[in-house]
Amino acid sequence: MTTSAPPGRPGSDRPRRRDLPTVYRATRERETETRRRRRRGDLVRVRPGIYAPPDLSATDSPAVRREHAHLVRLAAALAGLRTPVWASHTSAALLWGCWTYRLGTTAHVTQLGPPDVRRGSVGLRRHWTALSPRDRTTLDGVPVTTLERTAVDCARALPGEQAVVVVDSAMRLGADPDVVGTLMAESAGTRGIRSARRALAVADGRVESPGESRLRWILADEGLAAPEAAVPVATWMGTRWVDLGWPELKVGFEFDGRGKYAASGTVRADQAVYDEKRRHDALREAGWLVLRVSWADLEDREVLLERVRRVLVRSGHPAPRYRPVADVPVDRRAGRR
Repeated sequence: MTTSAPPGRPGSDRPRRRDLPTVYRATRERETETRRRRRRGDLVRVRPGIYAPPDLSATDSPAVRREHAHLVRLAAALAGLRTPVWASHTSAALLWGCWTYRLGTTAHVTQLGPPDVRRGSVGLRRHWTALSPRDRTTLDGVPVTTLERTAVDCARALPGEQAVVVVDSAMRLGADPDVVGTLMAESAGTRGIRSARRALAVADGRVESPGESRLRWILADEGLAAPEAAVPVATWMGTRWVDLGWPELKVGFEFDGRGKYAASGTVRADQAVYDEKRRHDALREAGWLVLRVSWADLEDREVLLERVRRVLVRSGHPAPRYRPVADVPVDRRAGRR
């Protein structure tokens, strides 16, 4: 984990916070109106006594729909629970503006005492712990765990690839590494702490997208050094930036999202593509081997790693050791393979 969140490349931005959707509490005075709006499809029941407008348009992406469903359930929980609670884990991550990957629709809250298990709610996970006042805050009036506590909770609870996406963005948003370190030390011996240490070891607040976070995790999980983020390279065009790279090997990675070459402001799409080609040529003339990676490439890990192996060989670096996709199954009853 980097000791601070450097500013990164010129023109780079920060993740954005999410707002809670509006939910409605049913009352006796509005019972007839509520029934009528439910029949018309204007409201759907989220939890007892709490209603919300229907889901987003079917044209929205699955990720957007999952995020919306998650936030609706969180808003309903905060409106309906009588026990003081704080949005936590991935729910807090959304409110802070952290990136997520494979986000579930279950909302998470943390309270100071054990919940009444007889009153469990679908789509809501209630954690309980002696949450220190240091780890509590509010965002626009919404009780939420601090950014540092959120990062540690997610690092402990999520699989590595999902965890590092949250932690990277938390560091980019300004999470204090010293506070994160203190929380990790206090969590020694608890569930998920070993996984959290791995995620935090890879995290770097200079990455600019969830895709870059995932790529760094995949390479680190393969046993390679996680590439540096936002690497400046001196070229004939001046300083140009590589998304990720190993400067000592002059091997870099460019993560290409779908909107990277779309028209922006006064820059036409064809001009953006032309400028990017000149930039790529300048990096190559500076001696860099640059591998382009897309979202689709991340879904086929073995093919991606084979491409990385080939680039490393071309750069004169030994290829990483081969690792099979799965372990050989063991027949324990027979005591042999």
